[in-house]
Amino acid sequence: MSAAKNHRFDVRPILARGEEPFAEIRAKADALAAGDSLTIIAPFLPAPLVELLQSEGFEAKIERHHDGAWAVIFRKP
Repeated sequence: MSAAKNHRFDVRPILARGEEPFAEIRAKADALAAGDSLTIIAPFLPAPLVELLQSEGFEAKIERHHDGAWAVIFRKP
């Protein structure tokens, strides 16, 4: 059995360009192996994304960074 991998995706530069990062987030979440996690860094709490992925069985842990950014760690079951 291999160790779980943790992936990080900072969407702040994408949002700053006025673009929507959902398709990239979706692709990264879909590519996770069981037990792997994806940390999304955003300038706001992405509540709809949290609700969507939790409804698909992902576990979510939400953290607020000292710089005001939000980190949501999604773990694929």
